[in-house]
Amino acid sequence: MASRIEDYAVVGDLNTLALIDRDGSVDWFCAPRFDSSAVFASLLGDGENGRFRIGPAEGDARVRRSYREGSLVLDTESTTDSGTVRLTDFMRIDGGRPALVRIVTGVQGSVEMELDLRFRFDYGRTTPWVRRMGHRLVAVAGPNMMVLDSPVEPHGRKFSTRAMFSVHEGDTLAFVLRWQPSHLDLEESLDAGRELERTLALWHEWSSRNTYDGGWPEPVSRSLITLKALTYQPTGGIVAAGTTSLPELLGGERNWDYRYCWLRDSTFTLASLLASGYTDEAAAWREWLLRAIAGDPAQLQIMYGVAGERELSERSLDWLAGYEKSVPVRVGNGAVNQRQLDVYGEVLDALFVARTVRLEVREERGAPNMGDASWPLQLKLLDYLESSWQEPDEGIWEVRGGQQHFTHSKVMTWVALDRAVRTLEIFDRPGPHDRWSALRDQIKAEVLAKGFDADANTFVQAYGSQVVDASALLFPMVGFLSGDDPRVRGTVEAVEKRLLHDGFVQRYERATDDGLSGGEGAFLMCSFWLANNYAMIGRRADAERLFRQMLDLRNDVGLLAEEYDPAAGRMLGNFPQAFSHTALINTAYVLDRHMGGRGIRHPESALEAAEHRRHDGHHRGDMKGR
Repeated sequence: MASRIEDYAVVGDLNTLALIDRDGSVDWFCAPRFDSSAVFASLLGDGENGRFRIGPAEGDARVRRSYREGSLVLDTESTTDSGTVRLTDFMRIDGGRPALVRIVTGVQGSVEMELDLRFRFDYGRTTPWVRRMGHRLVAVAGPNMMVLDSPVEPHGRKFSTRAMFSVHEGDTLAFVLRWQPSHLDLEESLDAGRELERTLALWHEWSSRNTYDGGWPEPVSRSLITLKALTYQPTGGIVAAGTTSLPELLGGERNWDYRYCWLRDSTFTLASLLASGYTDEAAAWREWLLRAIAGDPAQLQIMYGVAGERELSERSLDWLAGYEKSVPVRVGNGAVNQRQLDVYGEVLDALFVARTVRLEVREERGAPNMGDASWPLQLKLLDYLESSWQEPDEGIWEVRGGQQHFTHSKVMTWVALDRAVRTLEIFDRPGPHDRWSALRDQIKAEVLAKGFDADANTFVQAYGSQVVDASALLFPMVGFLSGDDPRVRGTVEAVEKRLLHDGFVQRYERATDDGLSGGEGAFLMCSFWLANNYAMIGRRADAERLFRQMLDLRNDVGLLAEEYDPAAGRMLGNFPQAFSHTALINTAYVLDRHMGGRGIRHPESALEAAEHRRHDGHHRGDMKGR
């Protein structure tokens, strides 16, 4: 059975990533992209669905893990009765052909080690043809080839590859596993020590550009590195998480594929990157965004593939038993076909942020200059939104229980018009200022009349509803109301009373018909939002208490999933989750500002910090945004 979600760490190469548990087992690895089929899929099944373990043969080793500072290089130290061994895991950053490097070092005494390698392509379904070629093991099935360079001689047994070997103090053994297209010649072997030095240097250079100087440097730095690890470097797209179908409730059906790029993430991702000095990544994301959404505004999708693909059809992998029997296991995401009007607000907000900080237009390798098309494209989006904002949709939580007039969606249409009006006023772009201003005011008046329950003194999930929804915590964060507005305070109190359970915030009340059976854990992002609101309304002690509680949820290497089950004390949902780490970063900035530090507001905070950084200049290296 797969390990607990919080027992995993990740390594990645800005094209894909691998999940490694405390026992040294790689239980999830897709190649060559985040959304490619998995080579190791035991995370969603069992060992027969593919894994790659290197660890002590004894089963009771004491384990201590950490990332090397400012990097995604993972050290796992295992201590047995006979000695201590260190396993250093990382992925080479080279632009497209994944290489997982695993270096075993004897620290003290002698440890008997085990290698257990089970190639299973196509998400654990296909057993490849495996043959030995000198010191190499080569596995081939269809278009995929995996090559293992090993310093020990493995042997095959029952469609797996095994080896036992001893590691003594001072010994160093390097194992290198690489993917490549099966029709190409084998590549030359890698020098693992040299690749480790190069990888550390690249990560350290990237981390040195972090300009955050507030009160939470370690969690902010680790979260920024995690966001970078979820970046698809060739295009600048950022995936929502590195996995599919990790459940929102153990044994439940809420199992989704998050290896795609959601437009909704754009504003928060941009704010996190820009506030911390990473304008290259923000510029690459902006260019990805413009390419992805180019075309008919009526065909705008809520998510795209890492290269901007639109076809993300959902299907089930029936041969996988699911994480702790949570089925179905899904690839693709049917929500791609949903109508979610709020994404127009997120897109226009993100492009306003980009314009405000004057992100550089990229013209590499003869790529078309999408920056020139930004305003005409935004005009088309606004034309469409003017004629459709009054229609119902599925909303921010992608419910499958039917369309409604979701209050958050209406507020985000207000954001779209607000950012458009401000663009006209600040940047002197052509557009119908008076018409947009009037529509902006009309939307706000309607939301306050239909989306606010005056008797309960709270915003509600949808027009005519009495359900409280945590998305209302975003309203002061996007500027719809100020933090000192009594309606904001009332909403915070309603969230505390009706959504705060066991110290964590649920997305919405359980009575909501979202078209799915079973419940879910507490959504970590929503708890961060509540901490933000505490700070904005002056409840500073509550803000810091909740933020520290959220930081304590991170696993031993600083990573967060999507949700948390406080009763079981377990993480839930896909992992690592970009939105959780983005929310952490933004909350750190908000708390810094409201508690006497050098913090800032969203979204203007990111603009101010990025503009300051732009004047100071910033470094550029091999790991920049593209």
